Amino acid sequence: MTSMDTDLKGGMARAAAGNGALALFSATIFLSAFLLFSIQPMFAKLVLPKLGGSAAVWSVAMVFFQAMLLAGYAFAHLLTSRLAPKVAVIAQLTVLAGCLTVLPVALPEDWGAPPESGTAFWLMGLFGAAVGLPFFAVAVNGPLLQAWFARTGHPHAHDPYFLYGASNIGSFAALLSYPVLIETTLGGRAQTLAWTGGFVLLAVLIAACGASMLRTAPSSPATSQIPGLAEDAPSARLRLQWIALAFVPSALLVAVTAHISTDVASVPFLWVVPLALFLLTFVLTFRRDGSAFHHRLLALQPIAVGLLVVFMASGVLLPLPISVYLHLLVFFITAMVCHGELVRRRPPPARLTEFYLLMSLGGVLGGAFASLAAPLLFSTVLEYPILLVAGLLCRPGIWSGDRIAIRRDWTLVAALAALLSLPAILGLPLGFLSGSTFPTVVGIAATLTLLARRNDRRFAGFVALVLVGTLTYDPLFATSASLRSFYGVHRTLESPEGEHRLLVHGTTVHGATRIRNADGTAYTGPPEAIAYYWSGSGIGQAITAVRAANGGKIAEAAVIGLGTGALACASVPGERWRFLEIDPVVVDLARDPALFRNLKACAPDAPIVIGDARLTLADGDDTRFDLLVVDAFSSDSIPVHLMTREAIRLFIDRMTDAGVIVFHVSNRHMELTSVVAAAAAAEGWAAAAGSVAAPEGGEPYRLATRVVVIARDAARLAPLAANPDFELVEAKPEIDPWTDDVSNVLGAIWRNYADKPGYVSLE
Repeated sequence: MTSMDTDLKGGMARAAAGNGALALFSATIFLSAFLLFSIQPMFAKLVLPKLGGSAAVWSVAMVFFQAMLLAGYAFAHLLTSRLAPKVAVIAQLTVLAGCLTVLPVALPEDWGAPPESGTAFWLMGLFGAAVGLPFFAVAVNGPLLQAWFARTGHPHAHDPYFLYGASNIGSFAALLSYPVLIETTLGGRAQTLAWTGGFVLLAVLIAACGASMLRTAPSSPATSQIPGLAEDAPSARLRLQWIALAFVPSALLVAVTAHISTDVASVPFLWVVPLALFLLTFVLTFRRDGSAFHHRLLALQPIAVGLLVVFMASGVLLPLPISVYLHLLVFFITAMVCHGELVRRRPPPARLTEFYLLMSLGGVLGGAFASLAAPLLFSTVLEYPILLVAGLLCRPGIWSGDRIAIRRDWTLVAALAALLSLPAILGLPLGFLSGSTFPTVVGIAATLTLLARRNDRRFAGFVALVLVGTLTYDPLFATSASLRSFYGVHRTLESPEGEHRLLVHGTTVHGATRIRNADGTAYTGPPEAIAYYWSGSGIGQAITAVRAANGGKIAEAAVIGLGTGALACASVPGERWRFLEIDPVVVDLARDPALFRNLKACAPDAPIVIGDARLTLADGDDTRFDLLVVDAFSSDSIPVHLMTREAIRLFIDRMTDAGVIVFHVSNRHMELTSVVAAAAAAEGWAAAAGSVAAPEGGEPYRLATRVVVIARDAARLAPLAANPDFELVEAKPEIDPWTDDVSNVLGAIWRNYADKPGYVSLE
C-alpha cells in the first residue's frame, strides 16, 4: 500500500468521522429542542383543570419557559467558560441523571387552587415546581452542544451557528405535531411517559456527543483553545444590541398573538402560527447563506409595515383571512430583520455561549414585557403598535450617520407630534374628526408615512405618529372604557345609535343593555335580557322549559360565566340563583350599576363565587341544582376543561334528579354539539340541541344562539323536543367524548368548516 493510498484512506476515515459527528450533534440538538417545545403545551394541558380556562395561560407559560431557557443558557456558559471539557460533560450528565428523580412530569399533589389575584405568578410557581428542573436540563443543550461541536475539529466547527437551525427545526416539529398528533392520540399519562423515554434517549446521545468532543478537544479548562478567544471581547454597546434585537421579536410574538386573537379573530390554535413563524425565522437567518435573504427583507419591511398601518389607521375592515395574513406577514418580516441583524453581529465561537445567553436574556425581557408588564400598564393591547415601531428602530444605521441629519429628522418628528397633540392640549372636542374628516386626516398621514420610507428615522417616527393619532382621535376609542385582566381585555362600548351599552371581550359581544330611548332620553325601565339571553333565544327557551317542568319555579340555579349579569333577569321571585365567574374584572363591571343594571335590578342578593367553576363547585357546599347554565366562553375560545367527561360528571353530581344542564355552544369556528352529546351519553344522560336565529327587525342586539341541553333521561327533554327550534340528538359513534387527557379540538374545527356535524337527530 502506497503512502498515497494510506493518506486517501485516512482522509476518507476522517471525513466519515466528521460526517458522523455532524449527524450525531444535529440529531441530539433536534431531539433536545423537540422535547423542549413539546413539554410546554403538554404541561399547559395538564394544568388546565387546576388553573381553569384562561387565554393568558400560554403567554405566561412562554415567559416561564423563556426564563428557564435563560437559566439553562447561563449554565451552558458556565460549563464552557469555567470548567474543563471532561468536567463539563460529567456536570451536565449529572444534572440529567438528577432529573430522573422527578420524572415523569406530574402536577404537585399539594398545590392549592389559583388565587383571585396574582394568577400569573401562581402559575409560574406551579410550572417551576413541576417541570422546572427537567426543562432547565434540556434548555442547557442548545448552546452547550454547539460549543462542544466547535471543539471537534470538524470543517464547519469554526462557525457552528448553523446548528441553531437544527434546534429550531426540532422546536417547529414539536409545535406542529402536538395539536395534530400527540394531543389527539395520547392521554396525559402516556404523553408524560413518552416524554420521559425521549429524555433518557437524549441523555444517551449527549453522553455520545461529550465523548466525541473529548476525543479531539484539549484537556485545558474552559474555552481557551476555541478559535477566536484571543479577539477583543464584545463591547457593552454590542451586548446591548444583542439583547435589544432579541427583545423586540420576542415581545412582538406575544403582542401580535394577543392582538389578532383579541381584536381580529379569536381562532383556536391561532397562537401556533406566530410561534411557528418565530421559530422559522431562526431556521432561515442562522443558515450559512442567509445574508442575501436578509437584505431583501430589509427592503420589504417598510412596505409591509406601511401597508398595515394604513389599514389600521383608516379603520377599513379587511376580510378575516387577509387581515390575519397581513398582521402575521409584518410580524414575520420584522422578526426576520431583527434576527438577521443578530446573526450579522454574532461573535466568533469563543463567545458563542455568551451570545446565546444575552440573546435569551433579551427574549425573557421581551416576553415579560408583553405578557406581564403590558397588561398592568395598558388597558388595551397597546404594546402591539409600540413594538411595531420598535421593530423599525432595529433597522441597521437608524442610530448612526451624520449627527446633523439625525437631529433634523427627529426634530421634524417631534414638531409633528406637537402639532398632533395641539387639539388635545387646547381642549378642543374630538368630534370634529368624525365622519369624513377622520379618514381624510388618516389618509394624509398614511401618505406622508409611505413617502418617508426611504428615510428610516422619519419613517419610524411617522408610523408612530399615525398609530398614536389613530388611538387618540378614533371616536369609538374615545367613547369606550377598557379594562384588562389576566383573562383578556374587556371593553364597554356604546352602540352607534347610542341606545345600548355593550360588553365586548375580544371580538365577541358578551352582553348588552339598553341605556337610552329612541328619542335620546335615559332609559329607566326594568333591564331586559338581550344579546344571547333574550326570552326567545336558545338559552331563554331552555330556562322556560325547565321552569315549566318544575311547576313554574326553579328552586336552585347556577350560572357559570357572569358577563353583564343578564341571566339575573331570567330569574323570578322566590328562586335562588348564583353565579360562578373566574375573572374579578368581569364581576366589577357587572356590579357597577352605572354600566349594567341587571344584577342590582333583578338579583341584588345573588351570590357571585369568584374562581374556576370546576374548582369552586368541587369545594363548595352541598347544594343541588335544578338548572346549571354553562356559559363560560371567552370570545370564541372555549374552556375545554368545562366540556370534558370529568367536568360533566362533576356537574351531574351537583344536580337534582330532575336537574337540567344547559351548554351555550355558539361558536364561529367549532362544532361543539357532538362534543357535549358524546360526554353526556358517556354518563348516561340524554341531549337536545337547539338553534335560534336572530329575529328580523324589532329589538336590536338579540343574537343568534346555539345550545345543548342535557338531562338524566330523554323524558325530561320532551317539552324542548316538541319545540321546532330543538331536536333530540346523539353523537355519532366515531365521536369520542373529550377527557382531561385527550381532547380533539382540531376535529371540532374541521367539522365546522367542512359542514359535517358529528351528531344525528333522533327525530
